[in-house]
Amino acid sequence: GLCRMNKHLVAPLTAGILLALAGAAQAATRTSTFNVTATVNTNCVITTPDLAFGVFDGLVDTSATSTITVRCSNGTPYTVDLSAGSSGDVTNRTMTSPSSAVALRYNLFTDVAHTQVWANGQNGTGRASGNGGGMGTPRTHTVYGFLDADLNTGEVDAGSYTDIITATVNY
Repeated sequence: GLCRMNKHLVAPLTAGILLALAGAAQAATRTSTFNVTATVNTNCVITTPDLAFGVFDGLVDTSATSTITVRCSNGTPYTVDLSAGSSGDVTNRTMTSPSSAVALRYNLFTDVAHTQVWANGQNGTGRASGNGGGMGTPRTHTVYGFLDADLNTGEVDAGSYTDIITATVNY
């Protein structure tokens, strides 16, 4: 009786194992694809270090430079304007001091000869411009500052003079 029972148990077990192995060998896979997208908007960024004239003795013209850096998306045309500062007049920019009622006159130019006053978008004769080469490719523009001794012969007091200029990249 015992042998007969084992035969009946062993045969279905063996058949079940063989079916499981056959199913594993016939496993299937499916694939699907998807798009990866991005949009690049026209963009520019601008960086502006300070322009420092240093010590002005009131007798000798003083020049100084600074370099504006513009980074724009590739092929993007741009221009750079500089505000008039505290004077409100690009042809007569001034620095002021808390210890003086008299302003110190200066100006900013696009050229080393100081003939092209850097414009504010409305007034002035010069401005920087270019085409972006990609955000990783900086374009530089020199700001030529000039402190004319002949324009500052009045009662200019000793002290520290400052002005705040806003640089704007238009694109």
